[in-house]
Amino acid sequence: MPIKSVLKQYWGYDEFRPLQEEIIQSVLDHKDTLALLPTGGGKSICFQVPAMAMEGICIVISPLIALMKDQVENLQKRGIQAIAIVSGMGKREIDIALDNCIYGPIKFLYLSPERLLSDLVKERIKYMKVNLIAVDEAHCISQWGYDFRPPYLHIAEIREIHPNVPVLALTASATEKVQEDIITKLGFKSRNIFRKSFERINLSYSVINQENKLQKLLDVCNGVQGSGILYVRTRRDTVELAKYLNQNNIAAQYYHAGLNLEERAQKQKYWLNDQVRIMVATNAFGMGIDKPNVRFVVHYEMPESLEAYYQEAGRAGRDEKKAYAVMLYQPRDKIAFEKKYEQNFPDINYIKQVYHFLCNYLQIPFESGMEISYDFNLADFCSKFQLEVLSAISAIKFLEHDEYFILSENALLPSRLQVIVDGDDLYKFQVENAKYDGFIKSILRLYGGAFDQFIQIKEFDIAQKNGINKNLVVSYLEELDKLEIISYQKQTDLPLLTFLKPRIPISDLTIDATYYQERKKNYHQKMLSVLNFIEKDVCRSIQLLKYFDETEVRKCGICDVCLNEKRNLQQDLNEQIANQITQLLSNQKKLTLKEILIAVKKGSEKEKLDLVRLMMDAGDLKLIGDLYQL
Repeated sequence: MPIKSVLKQYWGYDEFRPLQEEIIQSVLDHKDTLALLPTGGGKSICFQVPAMAMEGICIVISPLIALMKDQVENLQKRGIQAIAIVSGMGKREIDIALDNCIYGPIKFLYLSPERLLSDLVKERIKYMKVNLIAVDEAHCISQWGYDFRPPYLHIAEIREIHPNVPVLALTASATEKVQEDIITKLGFKSRNIFRKSFERINLSYSVINQENKLQKLLDVCNGVQGSGILYVRTRRDTVELAKYLNQNNIAAQYYHAGLNLEERAQKQKYWLNDQVRIMVATNAFGMGIDKPNVRFVVHYEMPESLEAYYQEAGRAGRDEKKAYAVMLYQPRDKIAFEKKYEQNFPDINYIKQVYHFLCNYLQIPFESGMEISYDFNLADFCSKFQLEVLSAISAIKFLEHDEYFILSENALLPSRLQVIVDGDDLYKFQVENAKYDGFIKSILRLYGGAFDQFIQIKEFDIAQKNGINKNLVVSYLEELDKLEIISYQKQTDLPLLTFLKPRIPISDLTIDATYYQERKKNYHQKMLSVLNFIEKDVCRSIQLLKYFDETEVRKCGICDVCLNEKRNLQQDLNEQIANQITQLLSNQKKLTLKEILIAVKKGSEKEKLDLVRLMMDAGDLKLIGDLYQL
């Protein structure tokens, strides 16, 4: 099917956005392709359309479970078969999903990068008719990027399984160094980059140096109409600043990674539907959120890198109307920023100690734990061993890089079940076990398709239907699971820590010191780039574009630096016009307005008229009849 017909049939658009069609054609020509499109530039269309135009299944690697789930749901709403395999799913559930990808009508298989470490997944991919490998957030494959994810390095192993399948790598922000790293790590057959300028002509960047951040925050929220996002560093700040905004009659919600699935979904819905104006969030919020009319994004603290800042600020003004990106800054923020740098790089002995604590916390015996996943409560872990959270996270990331284990993000999966016996056996079981008869019937009435696949359930709804409490429902479901009547996967909101190797003594633990030093140096460079962006009186847009290696740059005219420059120039011009008028009337004593306008050589006619009015208001000029005099 022609790609424009696919676009129209499934997405309802008549035309592609800039660069989309060229990227899609490159994929259809079986070329490895790197696409750099700014936030909101329509990256998903670039792999979804060509995958629909070709026979077979598209494998999509994405780092965020929430983003995968959103895309799968959006595809399903369009009548396109898509599934996601993520941390938190049971082995049987994964097995059925992979079978559907081989033998069924599935067009899109979404995988978290951690799943590529599974031999089961790699083995089953061999038997799939893969038409495209799409790598979303491709900068995660580069240790020079701002969000390096070690499991991304295993994507190249799929290429070995399907060497003739093209790869499409997509990202919203990557320097030239990161671009080259992406191409190398993904084994591109040739260098093939499509890049849209990172310039956002409708977005005004500002850095505001002010001691009273709270007052300035209110000024921004009251001064700009429409939806906004306020990015803060900690979960506590999300709660406190949302409360502060509400106390000042600005409707706000808060969002962070510690909320459960239902809370996140509800808060996001309020904001997307404009029931609240402001979302106060950590950087856990925003990826994959499609809200075009965000009018402003405020950073309450300095971002970790310009890549992160560009992505987060870029969530404003996707409708291409005027929008604002505001960073609030105080000189003491620099001290906190430098402290964070130290916390990001705890010494190697500390990293080894964290490994030891983790194994004790999860009660893993020596030479055990391999390929076992554990629910992991980071806050509880840090509290128990009196660890600073940021340093602990950093230690875990270095241990991930050396592949001792992988830590997935919060799985946020609802409860699921599947009936794993046939209808006759289930009927026989119900007859022989009257205790469960009505309970099983209520589930089959509430939810369809439980014999064919895993279905999402809500224990609360089942409890209401049976007039019992939720805990008893969970107990019944767990019993039926043990009896192998159903396969029950309980809802999980915690991250999962999966050990890739058996536990070893810390004396045998090795940490890649070269990688550690390179990451430290890279982080420091990114930190300096952020500080330069804040402190330099150079057009903010020019600074960002040059950071992303764009050479053809121009002043935006709308950032705080450009506007201040314009004000200064106007002030200088006003002084020059006022001086000329004063000098003229000192010599001539009295002149008509027309004579003044002709004699003064500086400024436009409007600027001269404005100055005459200002001078009159200030009492510097008098009008007697038709003549002006000092």
